[in-house]
Amino acid sequence: MTAFIRFADLCAQGRVKGQRVFIRADLNVPQDEQGRITEDTRVRASVPAIRLALDAGAAVMVTSHLGRPTEGQFKPEDSLQPVAVRLAELLGQPVRLITDWVDGDFSVSPGEVVLLENCRLNVGEKKNNPELAKKLGALCDIFVHDAFGTAHRAEGTTYGIAETAPVACAGPLLAAEMDAIAKALANPKRPLVAIVAGSKVSTKLTILQSLASKVDQLIVGGGIANTFMLAAGLPIGKSLAEPDLLGDAKAVIEAMKARGAGVPIPTDVVVAKRFAADADATVKKASDVAEDDLILDIGPETAATLAAQLKQAGTIVWNGPVGVFEFAAFEGGTRAIAQAIADSAGFSIAGGGDTLAAIAKYGIEKDVGYISTGGGAFLEVLEGKTLPAFEVLARRAQA
Repeated sequence: MTAFIRFADLCAQGRVKGQRVFIRADLNVPQDEQGRITEDTRVRASVPAIRLALDAGAAVMVTSHLGRPTEGQFKPEDSLQPVAVRLAELLGQPVRLITDWVDGDFSVSPGEVVLLENCRLNVGEKKNNPELAKKLGALCDIFVHDAFGTAHRAEGTTYGIAETAPVACAGPLLAAEMDAIAKALANPKRPLVAIVAGSKVSTKLTILQSLASKVDQLIVGGGIANTFMLAAGLPIGKSLAEPDLLGDAKAVIEAMKARGAGVPIPTDVVVAKRFAADADATVKKASDVAEDDLILDIGPETAATLAAQLKQAGTIVWNGPVGVFEFAAFEGGTRAIAQAIADSAGFSIAGGGDTLAAIAKYGIEKDVGYISTGGGAFLEVLEGKTLPAFEVLARRAQA
């Protein structure tokens, strides 16, 4: 992956003292009806970059989006005020919330942190208005992008400011994502195994096509696996599938086969007559699925085969549970996959909301090489796209 400037390096070189540092963080946290933060992982994840800047003697500005506000129309529920309170608790110092900040009508001193109100309230933010980008760049001496969850969006505070600020660099969170992605996809240790699961092939077709040219094994799960089973000539009963994409599924299988790689098709499955947590679960051979069966998980034989492959992998990319893991009767496959990843000596990177939920459920957080913080950005990387944030930071590093 192309080189980029790291904020940690600038701090170590003494280039940050007395500078105005603008950090784009991802503080888009869930809140209850009273505006109380219900889960603060993203706020805690923002602290290392802020602490780096403070310890280096910088005057620190931080901003983020929150929710989906209408530009130019402030509503109380769009405010970052609850985040400012939590951030102050984590940092152990006051954090002022600044409104109407684009024109720079505020002060911030070295050693101080201010939180700039919800950046998506600024007119022109989402479409990266050039005039707004100039104003954003003029606010700081150093721009730090530390929000991987927004790295796939070319907005004012994720892209425009990176073009106009005197210096643009990657914060510790974004740098860690860039390093992990490069390790997993740009220069992976082989065999490279990818797990791509979800309800529909159509939502992840471009990912499957991209990975088919890179990986040694492409494990599919969920409704995606059902479509691939159909493509392999197996019955799937009344299971979720997309028959109109059988040609695409077959093309992925053939592309893998031509490279000496493979798409493992389930040999057994767990079925039920209805989609419910209390439905009776039955293990069947993949060839014995009845017309009124719903496939809700891979079977134990398939899970054991895939687990053995994962334990031998040099690199694992994981996106999606392989069954309805929320239901106890249909979580066996996902649990086996999760444990195999945890036991593997290979480097693993995982991303996506359901994947993170499975990692948390099975308590393997410390055993996954890297857990990605950005759902949409992670998926675009798997599609083979160059993220706008990566592109602009690389270009600025070469300037």
